[in-house]
Amino acid sequence: MKRSIRLMGVCFSLSIPMTGNAQTPPQGQDQPPSLPSYRPGLGDLMTMTVQPRHTKLGLAGREKNWPYAAYELHELEESFERAARVWPRWRTFAVAEAMQAVTKEPMTDLSEAIKNADAGRFTEAYGKLTEACNLCHQSAERGMIVIQVPGASSFPDQNFRRP
Repeated sequence: MKRSIRLMGVCFSLSIPMTGNAQTPPQGQDQPPSLPSYRPGLGDLMTMTVQPRHTKLGLAGREKNWPYAAYELHELEESFERAARVWPRWRTFAVAEAMQAVTKEPMTDLSEAIKNADAGRFTEAYGKLTEACNLCHQSAERGMIVIQVPGASSFPDQNFRRP
């Protein structure tokens, strides 16, 4: 038993310097060239940031979890802003202007519905926001991308009910 403990200690002490050396480039060698920064496509940003926020906002509203709905509405606004900042124009399409034009009214209505805990008004405003997303897609000649009110959660590890 003592021999195994001693052997484990020796192995452990020998592995420490080797780990450090494995991560340090040999002296005299230059660092590898830095990779170009990643610029996700507009479709990537929509799929990674906008679409999940739209879904979570709808699910929070369905469950009348107003604090979480307010949070997701804010996150959705930021997702739109980030997408427009990275892609101010997509082909000849002015992204920021189009998003603002079609989402301003439904987003304002959603904010009011959330503040007033008005489920009926939330449902109506969320439907208008969803229609606005589709109008934007059609205007950008991407009408095959059709957004809808979520029927079920695509986030099985998250409970949308208010605690």
